Amino acid sequence: EVQLAESGGGWVQPGGSLRLSCVASGLPFDDYAIGWFRQAPGEEREGVACLTGSDGATYYARSVKDRFTISSDKAKRTVYLQMNSLKSEDTDVYYCAAELGTTGQAMCVNPALDYRGQGTQITVSS
Repeated sequence: EVQLAESGGGWVQPGGSLRLSCVASGLPFDDYAIGWFRQAPGEEREGVACLTGSDGATYYARSVKDRFTISSDKAKRTVYLQMNSLKSEDTDVYYCAAELGTTGQAMCVNPALDYRGQGTQITVSS
């Protein structure tokens, strides 16, 4: 059974940092792209940061580039999202997702997700 389990959400002041973790169990890491998406109620989903499981190539949405970093630890089957210089507009529900046989860029730009986690709330406010 495939499971994607996120952790690390919460509240932070503008300018602060948070790190999200996603443990991906039950899927062959190298065969998937894994990434982070965010979506608020009534808004469109945005692919925030994605990576290609086989080679670790990364892709970032323009809105988070140079502030967020996606990385992976294959031994722990975990993908991280380090979020720095957070802004109020980053407030959202963030979830981890996986898509078979694609690249991180393709997954973020035109997702056809095979699996997703439950999501974790990020709130940026003073």
